[in-house]
Amino acid sequence: MNNNKNIEVGRYVVSPMTQARNGGGFDALVSIRSGQGMSSVDRVMQFTPCFSSRQAALRYARTQGMAWAHCH
Repeated sequence: MNNNKNIEVGRYVVSPMTQARNGGGFDALVSIRSGQGMSSVDRVMQFTPCFSSRQAALRYARTQGMAWAHCH
């Protein structure tokens, strides 16, 4: 799994990631964390589309994660 920079959005930390698929292509994933210590919550979402490049998957994960954080 390839991590990219963390992005702070309000009380959330958004971490877009990519993962290579066995048959080729890349998955987009995003971790959204909030809280600290024992009160922390980490949501990890993996998206359905297969991307032909790691950069495209990363852009998608970043966009989706930031949109989620802005709405919650």
